[in-house]
Amino acid sequence: MYTCGPTIYDYAHIGNFRTFIFEDILRRYLKFKGYSVTQVMNLTDVDDRTVKASRKEGIKLREYTERYAKAFFEDLDALNIERAEYYPRATEHIKEMTALVKKLIDNGYAYETAGSTYYDISKFTGYGKLSGVAASQQGIRVTADEYGKDEARDFALWKTWDEDDGEVFWETEVGKGRPGWHLECSAMSMKYLGETFDIHAGGVDLIFPHHENEIAQSEAATGKPFVKYWLHAEHLIVEGRKMSKSLGNFYTLRDLIQKGYDPTAIRYLLISAHYRDQLNFTFKGLDQASNTATRLNEFHTRLQEAQNSTTHNPTITTLTHKLLKNFDEAMDQDLNTPAALAALFEAVRDINKELDTGKYSRQDIQQATDTLNKVNTVLGILKPQAKPTTLEQEILQLIHAREDARKRKDWTTADKIRTQLQQKGIILEDTPQGVKWRIKR
Repeated sequence: MYTCGPTIYDYAHIGNFRTFIFEDILRRYLKFKGYSVTQVMNLTDVDDRTVKASRKEGIKLREYTERYAKAFFEDLDALNIERAEYYPRATEHIKEMTALVKKLIDNGYAYETAGSTYYDISKFTGYGKLSGVAASQQGIRVTADEYGKDEARDFALWKTWDEDDGEVFWETEVGKGRPGWHLECSAMSMKYLGETFDIHAGGVDLIFPHHENEIAQSEAATGKPFVKYWLHAEHLIVEGRKMSKSLGNFYTLRDLIQKGYDPTAIRYLLISAHYRDQLNFTFKGLDQASNTATRLNEFHTRLQEAQNSTTHNPTITTLTHKLLKNFDEAMDQDLNTPAALAALFEAVRDINKELDTGKYSRQDIQQATDTLNKVNTVLGILKPQAKPTTLEQEILQLIHAREDARKRKDWTTADKIRTQLQQKGIILEDTPQGVKWRIKR
């Protein structure tokens, strides 16, 4: 699978990460179903925006883009997005790109003018088959990487050097210059995945012209189908409006973390709507997602801390099997994450009720834990369990000793342990979900 990655000229925003997390869910679920996945995600480190931004700052292109590449990978880790097998950079694949341009010229699909090479969309009869935008405006050329979403135009494959590019150019067989943005993905995807591959994914904003142009370039060069399946994530809007810096509703992941939000809550919110549906991001929704993600992680902790009992509870077995069945059915329906999350929280509610009875065995707890962890291999919304410190281990041992004393109705010992913990600055709280402890402030 090939997934269009970021243009590393700035920090990625939450709309970008909505798409990247959808692609992560897709990758994880394919693996969950037993497929071997090879994922390629490109890093666009040369285009109109990166060149302009690096020149404005007065530093070399590589130095400029490296800053945002590093930030991008940090953000991936924060959001628990699995790493792809390949992250090719455009600047490191100029050889493959110029070879593709030459092939398109030889095949009669490209032409040179004023030092630049353009793709002639009138020569490709299948143009528009993905987007539905017909090639009616033949012969109108556009050099810019991005252009009108409803106009089919001859687009630049290779751009001749001009003064605005500064030191950003390559001396190649197709001239001195740099690649067009649309060319990059075709060359890199086919290098790593072959001339025909299974899945290409991205945001809906890329359907036209970018993905349409990828198809035209690739199939004109090879004579073969380019991609078997296309998947696109819908737009993210903010508080009912398009996200825009001018409206003051433009947020990067770092902006939200700085406001105090946990990346787990952000990830949860971004998978809470079906990827084909528009997602309306609101801070009220993010607060709700934060509370929901916290409840799930508290349930996970409860399973980790559950005390042994000898009574097998067959209802827990039934509930775990039901969860896996419902989760599988939901995700098989075009990655229906809302239905999958609903199945998960129904199971959490019902298993919690069974834990409240105190009737369960270590096997029951392990089965519930394994099932939760298996579902999480797809959803990725559980926080890693931190290893307990020496202090935490000592506290847990005392809590367990107190619980044993309470079961024996040895209230004197139980009260003595509570007092001992209080002297250490530890406050115990007996809750329906079991004993909780916190440090006295």
